[in-house]
Amino acid sequence: MTQVGHVTARALLRRLAVEQAECRVPSLTAAIVRDGRTVWFGGRGRVGDGPPTAATQYRLGSITKSMVAVVVLRLRDEGVLDLNDRLDAHLPGAPHGHLTIAQLLSHTAGLTAEPPTAWWERTQGVPAGDLLKRLGPEEVKHRPGRRFHYSNVGFALLGELVARLRGGTWWDAVRGEVLAPLGMDDTTPRPRAPHATGYAVHPWADVVLAEPEHDADAMGPAGQLWSTPHDLARWAAFLGGDTGGVLCPTTLAEMREPVGVDDGDSWTGGFGLGLQLARVGGRRLAGHSGSMPGFLATVWADAAEGVGVLFMANTTSGLSGRLLTDLLDILDEHEPRLPDEWRPVPADPDLLALTGLWHWGPKPYALRLLPDRGLALEPLNGIGRSSRFVPQDDGTWLGLDGYYAGETLRVAPDHLDLNTFIFTREPYDPAAPVPGGVTGWHA
Repeated sequence: MTQVGHVTARALLRRLAVEQAECRVPSLTAAIVRDGRTVWFGGRGRVGDGPPTAATQYRLGSITKSMVAVVVLRLRDEGVLDLNDRLDAHLPGAPHGHLTIAQLLSHTAGLTAEPPTAWWERTQGVPAGDLLKRLGPEEVKHRPGRRFHYSNVGFALLGELVARLRGGTWWDAVRGEVLAPLGMDDTTPRPRAPHATGYAVHPWADVVLAEPEHDADAMGPAGQLWSTPHDLARWAAFLGGDTGGVLCPTTLAEMREPVGVDDGDSWTGGFGLGLQLARVGGRRLAGHSGSMPGFLATVWADAAEGVGVLFMANTTSGLSGRLLTDLLDILDEHEPRLPDEWRPVPADPDLLALTGLWHWGPKPYALRLLPDRGLALEPLNGIGRSSRFVPQDDGTWLGLDGYYAGETLRVAPDHLDLNTFIFTREPYDPAAPVPGGVTGWHA
């Protein structure tokens, strides 16, 4: 499974070994994915009589949420629902039915974090009907849309939504629509051999305590699943863009867009649609962490670099929080990615003639031609609004990002019309239809 060099593999394994020893983890596994393939796997500690392997199951915890979210986005892409739909449009009579599907996916609905039951992670779950009856008005903690507030309850509601719309269980939908097509056959709702036992490690002594494991029932969509490093590596590849036909790449990119942040103005952590987001050391990561009694797991993907990283451990707490970014740093240090070779590509002569200098009033911009007839409009000094555009069937271009995301660019021989803003070849060209007219330059 290892495809990195010997020196790189040794450095990665040493970092994993330090984490397992210093954090006192009964067993710890990690893997790195590059360009859709697992290039390194490591395991330390013991599961039963031997070391953990890529086939050893651990509990995923909240990574389950991201898989449920993919089914919800599939329903949106099929036209079955809209993310702005109220919950009760599809679950008539559901408590808090005024909340939107997008708010539930992004943890901005304002719902309580935990269900009004016993400590759900450590006790037998309750059926969906029972849970829904318990969700009274007091379970709303914030005005919907006001702020990010992580809610396990919200994903229980999304799981019931999936079950109703698919006519089965949430697990049936996740298995049939997500896991099976990706070849993730060792991801299951309950453990199968070989699997790690979940432990709590005593804070002041080198002894462990076995943690309980139950069927979470209605709360299952929030954290029920078990998986292996092998399967989670496939999930890392999926998050990085190797969707295997399960989801449209543009929809996956939409899931990675930040909706809410959870750590202040200059955010380093946030949430998209069912995915956690992080900005670390110049990287933009998307994935999810997971925590259940006796287990911790996290998977991240850097779509821009085509790399993913994960760990799975059977401990309730105690990891450093730096393992995965350290592994990525080691990979970058020892085997940095080579840039793709530049090669010339054919260009439409009409589009080629559009490239070059344009002006938004007096401010100069450059229009560049991108692959597949795309366009990029950027200020020459790098300060200001820039966006990429993709061609549409009606001859216009649609903005992909930045200030002009979703806006329309129209091209005429003497000007560009970008959502009413007129760009001209010369600053305020009097021959172009500049709104308000042009009086001419003067001293």
